[in-house]
Amino acid sequence: MLVGERMSYPVISISPDMPIIDVLNLMKRERIRRTPVIRDGKLVGIVSDKDLLNASPSPATSLSIWELNYLLSKIKVSDVMTKKVLTVTEDTPIEEAARIMADNKIGGLPVMRADQVVGIITETDLFKMFLELMGAREAGVRTTVLVLDQPGQLAKLTGAIARQGGNIIAFSQFTGKDPWNRQVTLKVTGLTEEQVRSEIESLVEKILDIRSSS
Repeated sequence: MLVGERMSYPVISISPDMPIIDVLNLMKRERIRRTPVIRDGKLVGIVSDKDLLNASPSPATSLSIWELNYLLSKIKVSDVMTKKVLTVTEDTPIEEAARIMADNKIGGLPVMRADQVVGIITETDLFKMFLELMGAREAGVRTTVLVLDQPGQLAKLTGAIARQGGNIIAFSQFTGKDPWNRQVTLKVTGLTEEQVRSEIESLVEKILDIRSSS
């Protein structure tokens, strides 16, 4: 899956000359947490709600509301935005975008087509993908097992379920507890917990968890 398939668009962008109070109101109204900063059609920065809140006076300040509004009106986006912006393109693999975000501890990446911003991929988009990957919104028997990290192990597991008429609606694998195994989580419809356990117990190292979920 590529970034272009999951990015949010069209993009709500702002000018570097906007007062931060206006941007805070915009973010609240549009329910967004970050936005690219555009000047003359070009990306010049990115700003998050955290950047804006950190630039605002403390709630414990003794300033009046009029003084606060005056001070906030003087702080522009250009004063608080991140200027060195990490970006991706529409054909960047989604896991590469997630790796960039995790490694750099950022919550979103503008998506570029040539020198134009055409979208933004955020942690929220990744969370939605994770829900789909794990079948979180679908009912079924959710099972987590340890399997040997060897060719053919997954085929045995999925084949046994298919032969009994089970349908795998979600499947994912992760690093195991040891170098020689993998942790696999799958969600199955068409079979009961007992049927799933009976079919796979002899094919895996260990059943870590099995439950019906909805």
